[in-house]
Amino acid sequence: YFASKNNNYKAPLSKSLLLVPSAISILLTLLFQHYQKFFAYNLQAIKEDFQIWRLVCGRAICLDLKDTFCSSLLIYNFRIFERRYGSRKFSSFLLGAWTLSALFDLLLVEAAQYVFGITINSLPSGFLGPVFALFVPFYCSIPRVQVTQILGFFSITNKTLVYILGLQLLTSGSYIWILALSGLISGICYNSSILKVHRILCVPSWVAKIFSWTLEPIFSSAEPTNEIRVGMGATVDIQRQQRMELLDRQIMMSQVAQMRRQRQQQGGMINWNRLFPPLRHRHNYQDHHPSDQDTPPPTEVSEEQVARLMEMGFSRGDALEALRASNNDLNVATNFLLQH
Repeated sequence: YFASKNNNYKAPLSKSLLLVPSAISILLTLLFQHYQKFFAYNLQAIKEDFQIWRLVCGRAICLDLKDTFCSSLLIYNFRIFERRYGSRKFSSFLLGAWTLSALFDLLLVEAAQYVFGITINSLPSGFLGPVFALFVPFYCSIPRVQVTQILGFFSITNKTLVYILGLQLLTSGSYIWILALSGLISGICYNSSILKVHRILCVPSWVAKIFSWTLEPIFSSAEPTNEIRVGMGATVDIQRQQRMELLDRQIMMSQVAQMRRQRQQQGGMINWNRLFPPLRHRHNYQDHHPSDQDTPPPTEVSEEQVARLMEMGFSRGDALEALRASNNDLNVATNFLLQH
């Protein structure tokens, strides 16, 4: 990983992808228009003149400010993957998606010419293939939480805005659907456990260390404090739920600190099942403390979630106990393992 598990929150790679290409795109649009030709995604020059450098430059910087704005917002939302999996694995996914999508761009252009008779000499520039590829893990691994409903039929979830941004980016150019399709295919191929692409297209550890030394000091930020701010919900019910979740987290953190002090004095493992009672008992926490008879049997833990926590650097034992304590809630388990 670029950094230790405590530094995953900083997401230096996501910040660099958000700021650097956007700044270059703005400069090229406003001040250095005569240099835009070097960042054009010219397929004809790549195939006929073998200008391979255009494949790199043309797929790095957006020349359209609308594409720059939408892709920057998407990268900002997708930074959750760098915080969850670590910078090295996140950068390996981007590298694999970028490489595969470049290949699929050429194949789809040839297929469009063969099937529909469409000659495509250039495509929209920018880091768009990997951005569309990130929709694959976003769809598969981010849980869908309903926020509200419109007219009682259309559900608004925590993922709706991201999909709207993706749709806006998809409709911003005439041939951008090729980049979107190649990005989605590359994301599926990289995530596939059958093809094993992630074992071939990955960032070496020594490269990860170099970027850790260079990117982290520049794009570092302060870690969040234990005082978790309550966001303003869209309805009174959402605000009430957020306050309950805040109270629940504060109770668990105080219990963690107390039990860790006892373990340092007495030794032994933390009894997470006693430490984190189920949520349905915590609503009356101020009235009474849950007894040992109220403790439910241990929760069956998903091996996939255990593997995800182990990939972030936690031991298998800590991952199992945290997932049992949080009722298989990966986000809650990750937060407490990071903070303690």
